[in-house]
Amino acid sequence: MIQTAPRSLALVTGASSGIGEAIAHRLAGQKTPLLLVARSTERLEALAADWRVRYGGVIDTLPLDLSVQGSVAKLFAVTEGAGRPVDLLVNCAGFGLNGVFDELPLERTLALIDLNVRVLTEACHRFLSPMRARRHGRILNVASTASFLPLPYMAVYAASKAFVLSLSHALHEEARRDGVTVTALCPGYTRTAFHRVAGMKGAEATPFPEMTAQAVAAAGLAALENERALVVTHPLDRLWITLGRLAPRTLPPRIAAAVFRRTPLNRR
Repeated sequence: MIQTAPRSLALVTGASSGIGEAIAHRLAGQKTPLLLVARSTERLEALAADWRVRYGGVIDTLPLDLSVQGSVAKLFAVTEGAGRPVDLLVNCAGFGLNGVFDELPLERTLALIDLNVRVLTEACHRFLSPMRARRHGRILNVASTASFLPLPYMAVYAASKAFVLSLSHALHEEARRDGVTVTALCPGYTRTAFHRVAGMKGAEATPFPEMTAQAVAAAGLAALENERALVVTHPLDRLWITLGRLAPRTLPPRIAAAVFRRTPLNRR
């Protein structure tokens, strides 16, 4: 069970659906004081109301579009800046795009980089410093199995998650001597709305295994509690990642191209 310091919060971005919702739900069941952040006001309020009845405890919401400049600063101001320390930060806000790189809308591609990379980096930078000063804290960054190789037809998404994995692993080593754990959660196919938003077919169109968001959340929080730098949630994903490291560098992207050229919804 994740323990937070007295009077502190667990802050979960992307908390209105998918893995973020599953992580927040699990923390609510542990009676961890929560601040749920996402764009959807109605969905956040419905989740918070349900969990307050079922579990009790402090569950606050903050409807916020993190892609808007200044949003992370606002998030910091209403927590650390207002005397509400964040002991656990879960960076789950993000999305994917599936398709031929130069056929995807440029504006949407740049928005992906902004949310998946800039927002996460700013959140880590702002919240890590007070955690280190208190010599206690945890950050869980949601990456992906796509972090481990160049991924044709999901090129920018995979690159953004490679950044998340690299940053998280580096910060883990920088911060662990100050009592702060930074963990990269690397799920593969997960039963969420991710694929619909990304414009792609689900796991049935690929040879990869699929997990529930609840199972991924449990694995991520367990890895955080055990102070691990990263966790790949499914054993079969761990296997292909290991084999990919042994293969010539050019081979895994070619195999991935053969698989993922068939996954965009708007292509045959």
